[in-house]
Amino acid sequence: MKVNSLKTVKRTDNWRICLYGDSGVGKTSAVKLLKGKTLIFAFDNSTKVLGGLDIDVIDFDQLNPVQNIKEFMLEVKELTKGYDNLVLDNISALEKAWFTEQAKKSKSGIRNELQDYSGWTNYFLRFISAVYILPINILVTAWADEQKVTTLTGQTFNQYVPEIRSSVRNTFMGLTDIVGRVVINPKTHGRGVILEGDDSVFAKNRLDQRTVAPIEELFNFETEKTNKKEEKVGNK
Repeated sequence: MKVNSLKTVKRTDNWRICLYGDSGVGKTSAVKLLKGKTLIFAFDNSTKVLGGLDIDVIDFDQLNPVQNIKEFMLEVKELTKGYDNLVLDNISALEKAWFTEQAKKSKSGIRNELQDYSGWTNYFLRFISAVYILPINILVTAWADEQKVTTLTGQTFNQYVPEIRSSVRNTFMGLTDIVGRVVINPKTHGRGVILEGDDSVFAKNRLDQRTVAPIEELFNFETEKTNKKEEKVGNK
C-alpha cells in the first residue's frame, strides 16, 4: 500500500466541475472560456454555438447510446491524449437517451421496466467513475430540475439541482469539485454562477472561497490570483 504526500497537490489540478441550468443560459457557451485544448462529448448536439473555435467534438449517437458509450469508454484514454479539458455536454440528455433505448427493448416497446432504474444507477456510476479517474480537467453540464427537501424541523421546500435521477445525483455531486447553477441577471442580462448552496439551490465549491462568480471568471480560481499576488510581492 502506497502513501502519498499532499504537500505538492493543488486543489485546482484536474478539476471536476458541473454547471447546470435552464436551456439557453450559456452552459455550453462556457466551454469558450476553458484554457488549453478541449474535447467535447456532445450528448445533446448543442455545440453549434461553439462553431469556428479550435475545439474538437465527438457527436453522440442518440439512437444507439449504450453502444456509443461502450466504445467511448474503451477508447477514452486514447481519445483524450493531448487534451487539457474533456466536456460532457449534457448528462441530462444522456440519461434520457439511455432510458429511451431501454424502453424500446421492453416488452411493451414504449415503457421502461423496473430493472431499468437500477440498471441506470450502475451504468452511470461506472461511466462517470471511469471518466473522473482521467488526468484531465472535466466539465459536465446538465439541465436544471427541482427536488423536494425536508428539514429536520419538518419544513419542505423545492431546491434546484442538476437534472439527473436522484439515485445517482448525490454520488455524482459528491465526486465533483464545483457544482454551480448558471443564472441570468434579469436587469443586466449578465450570466453568473451560484457556487454556494442554500435551501433553494444546490451548489458547492471546494476549489476556492468564492460563493458566486461571473461566468467569464469561473475558471480563474482564487488560488491562481493569490499566487500571482505573492509573485508580485516577492519581486518587489
